Parts: sequence; C-alpha cells; structure tokens
Amino acid sequence: MFHPVVQRVAVLSLHTSPLAQPGSGDSGGLNVYVRELSSALSQAGVECTTYTRRTHADQPDVVQVEPGHRVVHVTAGPFDLAKEQLPQVLPAFGDAVVRHLQGESPADLLHANYFLSGLVAHRIKHELGIPFVTTFHTLAKVKAEGGDHESEWRHDAEQEIVNCADAICVNCTEEENQFRRLYGNPKGRIEIIAPGVEHAFFAPGERHGARTALGLPADAPVLLFVGRIQPLKGPDVAVRALAELRRPDARLLIVGGASGQQGDTAVAALLALIDELGVAGQVHFVPPQPHHILSTYYRAADAVVVPSRSESFGLVALEASACGVPVVASAVGGLLTLVDHGETGYLVPDRDPALFAHYLREIIDHPLHAAALGRRGADRARRYTWGFAAARLRRLYNDLGARELVACQ
Repeated sequence: MFHPVVQRVAVLSLHTSPLAQPGSGDSGGLNVYVRELSSALSQAGVECTTYTRRTHADQPDVVQVEPGHRVVHVTAGPFDLAKEQLPQVLPAFGDAVVRHLQGESPADLLHANYFLSGLVAHRIKHELGIPFVTTFHTLAKVKAEGGDHESEWRHDAEQEIVNCADAICVNCTEEENQFRRLYGNPKGRIEIIAPGVEHAFFAPGERHGARTALGLPADAPVLLFVGRIQPLKGPDVAVRALAELRRPDARLLIVGGASGQQGDTAVAALLALIDELGVAGQVHFVPPQPHHILSTYYRAADAVVVPSRSESFGLVALEASACGVPVVASAVGGLLTLVDHGETGYLVPDRDPALFAHYLREIIDHPLHAAALGRRGADRARRYTWGFAAARLRRLYNDLGARELVACQ
C-alpha cells in the first residue's frame, strides 16, 4: 500500500512569532519551540512555513530563516492588539492562510501551536481536507488547577480542537496523563514529542568566566529566574525564597520582561513585594536576552529557580540542566519529568517559599553536592535534542498522511 510522505507543513503560531524575543510580551518557550522544531524539521527534509500575525508595519511579508524554513507575516487586524483581543481576528487570519495555501504554498498538513492557532487550523482542515496536528502548550483546565482561571469561551474552544485534531502533541508522559485525566481519550492520537535543547549553546561552562562577563561577584551566591514577569511564572515565589534564605550576600537575577495587559501591574506588585521584604539591594532585573546569551546567565548561577504555577514542559529547567546548573522547581507538569528530586535538583510541592529556600541553601552550602547535581542534570539533558524531536514528529506526520481524517465529534 502506498504511504504518502508529508513534505510541506503549514505551522500556525498566530499570537506570537518564532522570530520574537523570548521573555517579553507573549513570547517565551513556545517561540523557541516553534523556531527550533521547524528548523530541525527543515533539516530533516520537511519544508515548514510558519504563519504568524503581523504586529508591526515594517515586518516583511516573508522571512527566510534557513533553507526549507520560512516565516510569513499575515495581516489580520490592527498591529497593536492585545492577546485577549485576538479572537476577533481569527477569521481574517484564517482567510489569509487559506489564500496562501491555495496559491503559492500548498501544504500536506497543518500544525497549530496554542489554542487560537488550533481554532484556525480546525477550520482549514475542513476547507482543504488535510490533517491537523495541535500542540496546546497551555490548557485552560490545567491553568485552572494552578489557580489561573480562563474564560468559558477558551474552555469550549479547546474542547472543539480536542474533538477534531488528528493528533495532539504533548511534551512528556506527565502531560499526557494530565491531559487524559482532564479531557478523556480523544479520537485522534496523543503523541509525546519532547522538546530539545541546542547543546551547541547550552552546555556546562566555567562559572567564574560567566560571572566576570556579567559583572557579578565571584563568591556571592547567585540565584536565577528566567521568564516573563507574570503570576503564572511565579517570580514572587523566587523573591520570597530569597528573603527566606536570609543571606544578605545572595543575589537574585530576574531575566525577563512584563507580559500581557496586566504586565505593568505585575511588575509594580513585584517591586512592592521586594521593598516589603527588604531585599531591594539583592534583586537585579535584567531585560530579556537573546536566546543564545542566556547560557552565560545559567552558567553564572548557583541555582535556577522555576516556581511556575503550571508548566507543560519547562524549557528553562532543561536549558539550565544542560548548562550543568541545579534546578529548584515547582512540582507541577513537565517539571516533574525534567527534574529528578535529589539527583539533578529539587521539586517543591505547593510552591512553598520556605521549602524553596531550604533546597537553595542545600545547594549553596554544599558545593560538592551542587556540582554532582549539575553533572547529573547535564547528563540527563543530553537525551533531549531538537533533531530527535523532529524525527518523531516526521514519523507522526507521515503516518497521519496515510490515514483517514478524524471526524468531528
């Protein structure tokens, strides 16, 4: 029996561009995921075109990232829309993508990232009759369990996508189990596609050199938080843990920027907390950094703190581990898979700042133990590569290309 090979994939990332700077606005691990995975797929022979919404007038129509991987900027609504306003432009975005697919750039398969893109891909699946794969990255029901509640409209939209997706990609077994518990067994496949890390950038290095490059003291404890400043990511927990540590010589670097409509409010609340706890001289804000530069910050740190309320994977934890740095993380989502408690770092239930501080103290006060955690973390991180993720995804694409499409429930 002939099995068609998927050669061209339309990747949808409506709300944020893979070319955007992670750590600010709505940009984060999803951007890295789309960019790196599309590049790895293109290197494996799958041509990827990523469609994202134009947010500035001067953005070119097409950016050729590398051979076989390009980004198309789609005009859909005013440039400065907040993410909460994007549902109103889904029809216009979808119309533009369909025109592109029916014209100069046909595709064998759609791969949507985030639920907004999933809604558009669902529509296009039926219009063009091609398979539809989705990676949610975050889910409303999962966020609700962590205390971040979303609208009923989003809940209904995600259920619509679940009911018709030909495959749903998750990052790890923990996320798959969580998905089945909350959403049941979908008609389409669930496939584990673990993200990777670019080991050419993220690898163990010399701490003293990294601190010299960043102008940090050689001997004082350095803690690192990397991510957008928003309640979901928990920078307040990192600050409270620093205060609980009771080490006036310790520093906390917060690398990232404000996120979303409430971004400025979140920053103001964090600054007020820092003043209230009396650690203003110990917390240093660093603007979002180019992705490859983050490795210097990781190597400079004694420990990386990942206190998220929910996390489908936790790319920061993986990148830190790849650099040989222990991670202290919330015991949620994909972090349960990435961090081996007591072996490569520590997992903290209930995001308890006092327990975060306890484990950070274990790392800071016992350098030989910390070094062993870092070595084991780096060894474990070597399992994760974008090339391996692309190979798994390519097999999934080809399998779906030979099957009948899932019919909407």
